[in-house]
Amino acid sequence: MDHVTLACLVLPVTAVLYGVLGMRRLRERRWYREAVAHCAAIKIDPYYAVRDAWWPEDDIQAAAARLVLDGLVTVNHRGNMSPTEAGADPASSAGHPLPDALLAALRRRTAPATLGSVLLRDTVFDDVRTRFHADCDARLRPRRPPAPRDMGCLGCTGWMLLLAQFGFAAAGLFDMAPRGPLQWAAAVVTGLALCAQIAGLGSDRTPADLPDPFAERLAELDRHPALAELAARNPEARAWLGAGRFRTRRGRNRGRPRRRVTRTGAGAGA
Repeated sequence: MDHVTLACLVLPVTAVLYGVLGMRRLRERRWYREAVAHCAAIKIDPYYAVRDAWWPEDDIQAAAARLVLDGLVTVNHRGNMSPTEAGADPASSAGHPLPDALLAALRRRTAPATLGSVLLRDTVFDDVRTRFHADCDARLRPRRPPAPRDMGCLGCTGWMLLLAQFGFAAAGLFDMAPRGPLQWAAAVVTGLALCAQIAGLGSDRTPADLPDPFAERLAELDRHPALAELAARNPEARAWLGAGRFRTRRGRNRGRPRRRVTRTGAGAGA
């Protein structure tokens, strides 16, 4: 088989391969444009937007800051949080599921508690937070395009034929020396087509590899307004809330009043 015939075999295969890849790229670009438009139109909950932020700026810190700003919770220099008289009233509410869940967790405590203690021990608060973010994911995050359909045996056969064509063409390309300008041109075209096939197969990607316009939109948002407001109005309280995130215990007496131990007469005599 001469190089011209070899080129006539390799070029159609390369064209079909890049036709399939081109259709996928067009579908991915259409999905990306629609996802960007969707993300620009939706209203993102500020607590959900800071879910994956660093701990001083995340949704838990924002919920605690909201409670302090609303006067429903107080925090001391050790990071211990306790409901105020207004916050202890079951009818009071912060107007959002996350601050309300944190306030309910503090009401269930018999003593002041830190954020670290609530996160570590209160499973009810953790369940509410998990459900809230899962619901936001389902409502707000755009779905990625479906993965290419598994063709089963037909797909495996196609891959085998492609690899067989590649091996046959590569062996034929180096097996005989081209003669004349036409054959040299055909040999160069065949070599470039085989390199293009390798590049095309290496550029194939799954839907998980596509850019995430929703994450890009979240990155554009500022930090939670409650954190910014608390930092401006009461920076000490904001620092105390941050310190309480690292504390998971309330001390040796665990928040209970210390009892004064008096020695008995026998103990004193001993």
